[in-house]
Amino acid sequence: MQKTSKTIIFFGTDDFSLTALQSLIENGYNIAAVITKPDSKSGRGQQLTMPSVKKLALQHNITVWQPNKVTEINDAVRALGDDIAGVLASYGKIIPQSTIDLFKPGIINIHPSLLPIYRGSTPIESAIKNGDTQTGVSIMQLAAGMDSGPVYRHIIYKLSGHETRPELYKTLAVAGAGALINLLPGILDGSIQPTPQDDSQAVYCKMLDKNDALLQPNQLSAAAAERLVRGHLDFPKTKIEINGHLVIITKAHVVYEHKTPLDVLCNDNNYLSIDELIAPSGRKMSARDFINGYTA
Repeated sequence: MQKTSKTIIFFGTDDFSLTALQSLIENGYNIAAVITKPDSKSGRGQQLTMPSVKKLALQHNITVWQPNKVTEINDAVRALGDDIAGVLASYGKIIPQSTIDLFKPGIINIHPSLLPIYRGSTPIESAIKNGDTQTGVSIMQLAAGMDSGPVYRHIIYKLSGHETRPELYKTLAVAGAGALINLLPGILDGSIQPTPQDDSQAVYCKMLDKNDALLQPNQLSAAAAERLVRGHLDFPKTKIEINGHLVIITKAHVVYEHKTPLDVLCNDNNYLSIDELIAPSGRKMSARDFINGYTA
């Protein structure tokens, strides 16, 4: 399929969004504006930082809008005409129906799960933590309900059981961007139509925060704890206290006997054996180095 000259407005904020925006730019789509969250303070210095997609948009001289409320863009969208398409990837805000209705054929969303499974903000983390054997990407039509719109296409990705959150984010971002580019011409000219989801099969995943970082081994099997480490890597991370030291676990595996101070008993009487961690000093180190430096 060939791309169309239809004008597109892109919604996105983080690195998952960045891959899709880059693909649209590389494929020559006419992007009138990029809509992203306002700049935010981050890091130890709390410096004001712009979203990744804003940086990319400005590099390509694309207009950037950063509304506090999404409906603030409605008049500007109307001013562009009545034949504007929307594309969204990991924007991070709910889009109200009054805004969705401004676009034809609505807003096309890249969602990193096989909908209706894992509606919500943490589908990648949920697939890892639950030990799923496959996940994927849904190219869908946005609806005002949480990820409830009809689906144009599912792209299935088989899981090995060793993926981490950052790795799977990158993999599905690339898969989603590729699927978007393949499907977009047909979606825009109406030759590809979406299929409604089966709401009775919907599974929702919850938003994570820093309180989800603390590992509760007495509530988890060793296998579930190991999946949690991979699923929460990068954010919110997995923390545990070892010999009075609060550490962040970055790599671990399951063992069936206690051999080192970094083998943590879980509720199935197996152990989560920590291979790598971030020490209280902030330095990433191997289990051996931690044992020599902090538990000897």
